[in-house]
Amino acid sequence: MVINIDLDDKSYEITIGNLSKLNFNTKVAIITNPKVSGLWMQKLLSSLQAKEVYIITINDGEQYKNMQMVEHILDNLFNHRFDRNSLLIAFGGGVIGDITGFCAAIFQRGIEFIQIPTTLLSQVDASVGGKTGVNNRFGKNLIGAFHQPKAVYIDTQFLSTLPKREFSAGVAEIIKMAVMFDKEFFNFLQKSSLYEENNLQLAIKKAVELKAWVVAQDEKEKGLRAVLNYGHTFGHVIEKQTAYSTYLHGEAVGIGMMMANYLAIELGLLAKEQNKEIKKLLQTYQIPISYDIKNVENFYDQFFFDKKSSQNSIKFILPQGIGQHKIVQGVDKERVLTSMKNFLKGS
Repeated sequence: MVINIDLDDKSYEITIGNLSKLNFNTKVAIITNPKVSGLWMQKLLSSLQAKEVYIITINDGEQYKNMQMVEHILDNLFNHRFDRNSLLIAFGGGVIGDITGFCAAIFQRGIEFIQIPTTLLSQVDASVGGKTGVNNRFGKNLIGAFHQPKAVYIDTQFLSTLPKREFSAGVAEIIKMAVMFDKEFFNFLQKSSLYEENNLQLAIKKAVELKAWVVAQDEKEKGLRAVLNYGHTFGHVIEKQTAYSTYLHGEAVGIGMMMANYLAIELGLLAKEQNKEIKKLLQTYQIPISYDIKNVENFYDQFFFDKKSSQNSIKFILPQGIGQHKIVQGVDKERVLTSMKNFLKGS
């Protein structure tokens, strides 16, 4: 199964199915982490042919998606005399994909890379669309570049060793796509267990198709692509406040979706019954939906480090019912704080 992302000279294919033979007439570096390498490296190497192959391993976890790890990868590339014709392979989850893509974007002003995502979250979201970057002390993904991969290969066999919690974090991103764009898809998710392989394959295909459609229209997030950040404006603050060590990204997004929903209810965009439906679907996969905000003023201030805020105005991505969305800006601060009080400690 092949899905195309149409970006003129940067177009590429997303292949869903068993990993095919990969042949490259150049040097290749596989960027991965110890867990993925131990489980799946032999499978990848058996499918890969290249002039030279190097494996660069970085620590596992969002807290390691930083400039120090970028330096580590770049040092390896220079030591092995990589050049502009060389290729990087991101072999792991969203962290690996983001940091590999960023290194590909800046090494000698840009080289090619491919994505071979091994988590559900990276298969349905992070590996598609060319967003790359790393975190710093001010927030998440504030240093980065748009750099499209040469290709994406999605093989669900890699999910067979995925911990249940990681699987659920990926489901949060699938639910996000349905709530924002497709009520029929949301209804499918309500009726179908994604623990069943056929349903999972269908859900991955639909989520990727939706993201490919969005990216083709708005590669660099000037408008429609911002809708993919439903749950992220709140979720990024949660990740930063917990030092990227308490919640998986998809878990933070799940909580962020609930926070966005309460704001949507406050603004009359979402009915309480619709919020209950979204909440129930998240809970079906044990995705966290609660968070204790200790200080709403402090939480609110963190929004201004978000890439989507501009000129001291916060942009919120909110559901308008289920299957539709609305981008709102200039929301009165008190209305935002009122919605956030549902998450105050002890409330």
